[in-house]
Amino acid sequence: MMGSGKTAVGQALARRLGVPFLDSDHEIVEASNLSIAEIFERYGEPFFREKETQVITRLLETGPAILSTGGGAYLSETNRAVISRMGVAVWLRADVDLLWARVRHKTTRPLLRTADPYGTLKGLCATREPYYARADLVADARRDYSVDEMAAHVVEVLRQRPDVLEESE
Repeated sequence: MMGSGKTAVGQALARRLGVPFLDSDHEIVEASNLSIAEIFERYGEPFFREKETQVITRLLETGPAILSTGGGAYLSETNRAVISRMGVAVWLRADVDLLWARVRHKTTRPLLRTADPYGTLKGLCATREPYYARADLVADARRDYSVDEMAAHVVEVLRQRPDVLEESE
């Protein structure tokens, strides 16, 4: 979900593990020279989702990395299968009040440009969490974690999967 720390924690985790940090939305924006909102407006969501799947697959083929996807990417059964087949999905689980504390003053969240942004966020969480719950691993966020502490927590969660994270890390 937006505000869960996908970018900040992902970048800290990538530094900690010595692997690249990749962001599927950033790659789509760079390739198209359009914002995500512009892509949706010009070509529609089905077109965006098709490109998103192609980009996620391509990025996962590059080798070990930390990949951050847009919040809607994991709703796709195809994306979930590709991610689990080529890597491991980690849900950065945060309650709605923590997410709200992190995003409430940001103007870069088009989905929250509504009459009731908190209610919208709560609704998005309710809709998306059943999909996120299908992730291979879950790392619970806490209000008192710094970005580096959350990255360390994700490393501990990843240790549950020795096929993904070697003990020498």
